[in-house]
Amino acid sequence: MTTVLPSDPDSPASTAASPPYEVAEFFAGIGLARLGLERAGGFKVTWANDLDAQKHSMYTGHFADAEDHYVLRDIREIATDIRSELAPGRVDLAWASFPCTDLSLAGGRSGLAGKHSSTFWDFTDVIAAMGERDDEKPSVIALENVNGFATSHQGADMKAAIKRLNDLGYWADVVTLDGRRFVPQSRPRLFIVASLGRTLPADERRNTELRPSWLDQVLDDVSLTTHRTLLDEDPPAFRTAGWTDLVDPDDDPYVEWWDEKRVLHFEGQLSGLNQARVEQLRREPEPSYRTAYRRTRNGVPAWEIRGDDVAGCLRTARGGSSKQAVVRLQKGEPLRVRWMTAREYAKLMGAPDYTLPVKRNQAIMGFGDAVCVDAVAWLAEHYLRPLLAAARDLDTLPTQRGASSP
Repeated sequence: MTTVLPSDPDSPASTAASPPYEVAEFFAGIGLARLGLERAGGFKVTWANDLDAQKHSMYTGHFADAEDHYVLRDIREIATDIRSELAPGRVDLAWASFPCTDLSLAGGRSGLAGKHSSTFWDFTDVIAAMGERDDEKPSVIALENVNGFATSHQGADMKAAIKRLNDLGYWADVVTLDGRRFVPQSRPRLFIVASLGRTLPADERRNTELRPSWLDQVLDDVSLTTHRTLLDEDPPAFRTAGWTDLVDPDDDPYVEWWDEKRVLHFEGQLSGLNQARVEQLRREPEPSYRTAYRRTRNGVPAWEIRGDDVAGCLRTARGGSSKQAVVRLQKGEPLRVRWMTAREYAKLMGAPDYTLPVKRNQAIMGFGDAVCVDAVAWLAEHYLRPLLAAARDLDTLPTQRGASSP
């Protein structure tokens, strides 16, 4: 049985005087989830973890307090040593952007059995052990991954993940939110929100922007304990432009346009459709900036240029095909091409003021593996904070202390 408590912005738990919700940031990377939570307000990351030394270096280079709580360690080790001083303490929210490598359409699709994405099970082992150690698991869990999670093994992987959360005492909700609603970058992602018995009013609608019909196979599965939460507003509309406004100026020291020989090679790898796109933009009097990816089509390398003023989904720098290039076109001017700068990556992820490392590839690896700051902030403001407020209100009632089971 779950307890429904509507969020009251005037309640003690919702006022500025209330203590912040403490957060454990699993798979923290460079800390963009933390930035989003802090932007929403009312959250404080008290523990963070990742195993990547380069990302740890970026995180500690940006957040002044990071050395106090960032644990550079494999989560598998933490799962087997939960009583270690390096393990997380009691928190209100556990955020986990666990690896998408085996769930992405661009990956091997091994799913939750894969080498990287299987760390989901280690994460839930930590949550289970926190309950055994302190008799107090996090009130709310938020998981972030690619949309491919919903279709991995025909949906079996996501159902298995939710079943595991159910077994730990959590009901679960699933929403999809594209970073393109906030920044000029196409970045669709899935978010699973799970709670220990506390719920907000239910959303009886189907096939909404947050929960399209392809999520019904999970949310309507009677063998699972799920809940469609009604949020106070829908997310903003998709951005159709804005990338040009973020392009770094030519006098930026990190802007390095390619030489003529390299640009000619680029043009030689454009398909007929992309060549036509170039010729069309070349007729425009005002400069146009577009982004481009190098793909392999039928075994042949080819460059593809986006037709709109929105960047493609940022990825890591593993291999040239995953890097994103910038194309500039204008009437009477030659075609110009260069790699996207680290600062442009940061701006497209909603972190324009992030402290960048010296090495460009280190930066784009960090941002390419991260979550859009604005998407986290929206989810935190409209879902996580009200849900945690309901949990805090419930825990202050002596006759209802603690969570009820789903």
